[in-house]
Amino acid sequence: MAVERVATGFRWAEGPVYFPAGRYVLFSDIPNNRIMRFSEDDGHVSVYRQPSMNSNGNTIDREGRLITCEHSGRRVTRTELDGSITIIADKYNGKKLNSPNDAVVAADGSIWFCDPAYGIGGFYEGIKADAEQDKKNVYRVDPKSGDIKMVVDDFVQPNGLCFSPDEKKLYICDTGFTDGPDNPSHIRVFDVDLAGGKLSNSKVFAEMPKPSITDGLRCDTAGRLWCSVGWGDPNEDGVRCYMPDGDLLGKIHIPETVANLCFGGMQRNRLYICGSSSLYAVYTSVQGAMKP
Repeated sequence: MAVERVATGFRWAEGPVYFPAGRYVLFSDIPNNRIMRFSEDDGHVSVYRQPSMNSNGNTIDREGRLITCEHSGRRVTRTELDGSITIIADKYNGKKLNSPNDAVVAADGSIWFCDPAYGIGGFYEGIKADAEQDKKNVYRVDPKSGDIKMVVDDFVQPNGLCFSPDEKKLYICDTGFTDGPDNPSHIRVFDVDLAGGKLSNSKVFAEMPKPSITDGLRCDTAGRLWCSVGWGDPNEDGVRCYMPDGDLLGKIHIPETVANLCFGGMQRNRLYICGSSSLYAVYTSVQGAMKP
């Protein structure tokens, strides 16, 4: 199963999400301020949205709608089926969010997202601004009321998120190493109380080999965790696959820094990999859980 480069020419590819109804992948090209679309049937690449408010992470909800984290918009939005855009979250406690980075949607419709400060640190992937939030938190948006609740507040820089297939676990990257050598570069895992909207029993699931970091996560149907690796040792650039108990099962080497990934394809067995300037794909022997 060879790794293929299916599209290239981007400045920083991130946040891939697969839409089964249209057989296409949407992904962000953050500095170019656009969302791209790769059509699986004929390999056609086109611009889906520009400007995209320097969008980063994308996911899909259970009704087939696009959920997007916007750096320069400092908000999380939903693209309705008619193309209109609804703001899901842009403030917490009356103050602007930092720069929402990645999101997941649970079976009950709740939206969980992280809010590090990367999008307000300069003008390359957002708009430079002062943080209004005291901490870089992870939040939950209630599906009925729309209320935003902080669920974790002890990350240095929270990043990619992923539920286990049974939604009893939530994995979250901490890429705080970007802010200092003593900060973490690892994946944490929490127990999830979905009905109560709470996380508990935090522990480190896997450490990354510094100076590399991981900031994109997906699970397969067996609960194995697939994560991006990049920004450090070029020999580590690519994808790692971990068993549910945290053992490293294997690696997929990519010739560029990998920021994020998602499963797609008609059988959910094609792994799409955002590697800096390119979109890669590889068929796997597993199926993605395909829960956002």
